Amino acid sequence: MSIILNIDTAADTAYVSLAKDGEVLLELSNNDLKDHGAFLQPAIHTLLKNTSISIRKLDAIAISAGPGSYTGLRVGMASAKGLCYALNKPLITLSTLEILAFAAILKAGNENIVSPHLFCPMIDARRMEIYTALYNSNLEIVLEPCAMILEKSSFANTLLKYTVLFFGNGAKKWEPNCNHQNGIFLTVLNNPLAMSKLSHKKYELSDFADLAYSEPFYLKEFFGGSIPL
Repeated sequence: MSIILNIDTAADTAYVSLAKDGEVLLELSNNDLKDHGAFLQPAIHTLLKNTSISIRKLDAIAISAGPGSYTGLRVGMASAKGLCYALNKPLITLSTLEILAFAAILKAGNENIVSPHLFCPMIDARRMEIYTALYNSNLEIVLEPCAMILEKSSFANTLLKYTVLFFGNGAKKWEPNCNHQNGIFLTVLNNPLAMSKLSHKKYELSDFADLAYSEPFYLKEFFGGSIPL
């Protein structure tokens, strides 16, 4: 059994949730990126109070480690590490892109969408830049997380071979330029359920991060053009 506090401040909407065995007990959100820092600690206090769970009863703390908003990632990581140090609890770090991809896999299954070959989360990195990756339906990485400047030729080779589901706030930039029939678009956001299931799985495997050396996954390196996908 696991009781995990999940923290995601990587994107425009921040989530904190308490989950038991991968199922969300209670969640709170904040839609103003500038206020994630002020939102986080009171939200954690409210979650614990409203679920009658003592903070000492937490088994682990999970954080969406990036890529995403630099400020949001720093706020979330600092809070998660501080709690882990104070409580002597393990830290679980998750890729923001992986959480988003798993949210899409869950949504596609629930809405009976014809399963695409690949899932492509896209996080807005300003202008025509995105953070992205490719996963298959088993959440196995096909393309490692990277920063990309979108062009009309982006994903051209991939779309010739596979149907690809594009989603995330960065997909809005790509949709007007993607005219291939194998490109599918769906509105998907990171959500506490997807994160909770992934953090519970890592907890069961004792896949914990090094508390002293963990830091946000910024993906700072930008490519000068599209990757030939």
